[in-house]
Amino acid sequence: MRIPRQAARVAVLAPDGSVFMFRYDNEEVGVHWAPPGGGLDPGETPEAAAAREVREETGWSGLTLRGTLCRWEHDYTRSGVPVRQSEDIFLAYGPRRDPVGDLTAAHEEDGILHWRWWTPEALAAATEALWPPQLPDLLESVRTTGRAPTQPVDLGYIPNTQL
Repeated sequence: MRIPRQAARVAVLAPDGSVFMFRYDNEEVGVHWAPPGGGLDPGETPEAAAAREVREETGWSGLTLRGTLCRWEHDYTRSGVPVRQSEDIFLAYGPRRDPVGDLTAAHEEDGILHWRWWTPEALAAATEALWPPQLPDLLESVRTTGRAPTQPVDLGYIPNTQL
């Protein structure tokens, strides 16, 4: 049985169209790349959780969320517990920069191995798993229209075999 978990992430886009991503390693699904984010605290809204998680994982503050890019559900094991995570991914714009501060403990706790800015071309050609797998297409749509979708794209449940 999987425990339900609510989470929020932020796809931070730089002026050149690059997106900031973390490389994670997970005991159930293995190595994958995803935007900064994590679980909601009790009583926390997805927007507040997204901003908090970006701050905790990158040291950045002051990003303004520009809408919800997508929603999706997926399974993975978190700290030895199988979960089904429902996730909102928000869009924000910011300068291309490195994370700041001592983030070692936070990254170790979350299984973050590395970070990088992905250009649109590199993201489209990625050979490692992306969370969600449709992220390159979603971000390409944002780049061509110049804005987040008016309604979040509902990707539904994506089984691990498709990640």
